[in-house]
Amino acid sequence: MSTSAPAALLGIPYDAASSFRRGPASAPDHIRRALVSAAGNSWSEMLVDISAPDVLTDAGDVGLDGDDVRAAIDDGVTRVMNTAVRPIILGGDHSITFPAVRAVSRTVDRLTILHIDAHADLYDSFEGDRYSHACPFARIMEEHLAARLVQVGIRTMTRHQREQADRFQVEVIDMQRWEAGVRPLIAPNETVYLSVDLDGIDPAFAPGVSHPEPGGLTVREVVSLIQQLDAPLVAADVVECNPDVDPSGITAYVAAKLVKEIAAAMHRVAR
Repeated sequence: MSTSAPAALLGIPYDAASSFRRGPASAPDHIRRALVSAAGNSWSEMLVDISAPDVLTDAGDVGLDGDDVRAAIDDGVTRVMNTAVRPIILGGDHSITFPAVRAVSRTVDRLTILHIDAHADLYDSFEGDRYSHACPFARIMEEHLAARLVQVGIRTMTRHQREQADRFQVEVIDMQRWEAGVRPLIAPNETVYLSVDLDGIDPAFAPGVSHPEPGGLTVREVVSLIQQLDAPLVAADVVECNPDVDPSGITAYVAAKLVKEIAAAMHRVAR
């Protein structure tokens, strides 16, 4: 991939693998509107103007009309990467990450996933569905699509998921460890896929999610994680914004803030 490759937004309006509450399928357009809202401007905190065409473009949404949604997502992400851009995927529920990572992994020998979430999403199966939004990282690690999985913000671990984390050698920085000062260590020579579930952020800051879990990260802490990455970001997703429970739109604005900083980080550390 060219060192000057821009990022591209790619919407995946899918939430059929959600448990408890639907709604994230409508999030991509809400996040796009927040990104260009006159309430802010197009500059990231790293002084990168994301409105510049060599920084961020928009590849539209993945068409999900067929029977095989995961294949469609895989094909959509592959299509974007074949145009020499780095996808910033707007979910959608977290189940989309499995086929997205499968597509990205074909271009990277040893992929590191940095996963921000309240939930580990490591269930072997959830409510009878192996492709639930509670399971994507089990599928990813089973297929050896990543060399490392580093999870930050976890605060809903179960015995089964702890066993899964041990099985797959997942590096879990739960909120207790985060409070003790533990931070992810990612070397500059690694290649990173960043997956941000917005419920990793405390619902005081991002209430518009289907599964709010108090006691999480602040927006500033997540922004700082992105800004401090010194490894190339090959792709990212921002998932689980639910506009149906976000009447003020603040969670879409949080998502847009993260997209700006992700695009800037991709531009800054392009390799």
